[in-house]
Amino acid sequence: MEFRVDRQPFADAVAWAARTLPARPALPVLAGMLIEVTEQGALTLAAFDYEVSARATDEAAVAEPGRALVPGRLLSDIVRNLPNQPVEVFTKGSEVVVRCGPAEFGLLTLPVEDYPTLPEPPAQAGTVPGDLFAAAVAQVTPAAGRDDTLPMLTGVRVDIEGDTMWLACTDRYRIAARELTWFPQDPGFTAGVVVPARTLADTAKAIKRGADVSIGLGGTADTLIGISGGGRSMTSRLLDDQYINYRSRLTGTWTSVAEIRVAPFVEAIKRAALVTERGTPVRLAFTADEVRVRAATGDSARANESLGARLDGDDIDIAFAPQYLLDGLAGIDTEYARLECSGPTKAALLTAIPDKKDDEDSAPEGADTGYRYLAMPVRLTT
Repeated sequence: MEFRVDRQPFADAVAWAARTLPARPALPVLAGMLIEVTEQGALTLAAFDYEVSARATDEAAVAEPGRALVPGRLLSDIVRNLPNQPVEVFTKGSEVVVRCGPAEFGLLTLPVEDYPTLPEPPAQAGTVPGDLFAAAVAQVTPAAGRDDTLPMLTGVRVDIEGDTMWLACTDRYRIAARELTWFPQDPGFTAGVVVPARTLADTAKAIKRGADVSIGLGGTADTLIGISGGGRSMTSRLLDDQYINYRSRLTGTWTSVAEIRVAPFVEAIKRAALVTERGTPVRLAFTADEVRVRAATGDSARANESLGARLDGDDIDIAFAPQYLLDGLAGIDTEYARLECSGPTKAALLTAIPDKKDDEDSAPEGADTGYRYLAMPVRLTT
């Protein structure tokens, strides 16, 4: 095996594949990264841990086709620190040599014949713009659970009906959901799967900007999802598809509806959170034209700040864990947000208010960004 490649594309490809390398591999060969080049000049780097696989493809000047397995994390560290010059990679005896300018490294190869066969992704079900998909995944994944004893809650629920896709996460105390339009191969396609949230978040973030994302999903017996775009692809084993009926919980009759500018609201919550300890909430008191943001830690410190706001309905006095509020507001990319609730002990819904266009006095009636964030408040004792 011998090839030559530009340093930056090579570094990006290695970094993509390295995401999948297990920290504690069940087998020594799973710590390896598979390098393969063909006579046609195709370079593929791949990694697999029996749950998730990652492949990156690029072009290279190939002098001799072949394949080799090398320690993946070490290769990633080396390539990341190479000078910005073309990289030569070739096998020499039991080593893979990486040469870049004056720097040269020799990596002892692992037995490539012992490396497991990478899974083939399911057939393509449809495509979605990569930037839209990445933004939607980033909006919902902060609400995913972290408790591995409840694997369903550590995933992103993906529901598809025709050209509509929903993504949702919950940790039992909040639900983040996003509705978006995608382009299915079959207009009647439907699916409902749960994908590990960390894997989906890493994948969506790493796919090249501007590339369309292809999503592969099979039938009810299929246990894999495939995602690819911009020369990058991955497969992931699905989690149990049991999931709460989150969409029914994102609708309701609200007795109070508040509207507030997002940026100053976020800053006020961050300031109030400075005086909170673990488990201490931030309290929001909405009246007709303002919201008071308050927090305190016993008698040692307190914060109190007022902001302009608009309220329709009953006055609101409600409290939330500050990070839950900030996670929800981080998913809103419009100037104003809407908070709807029906009492201080019932879940409140946070949504974005679409920005006005230059030629409009107000946002179109019924306009919607597709983002929903439902959070349980902290019960107030005083």
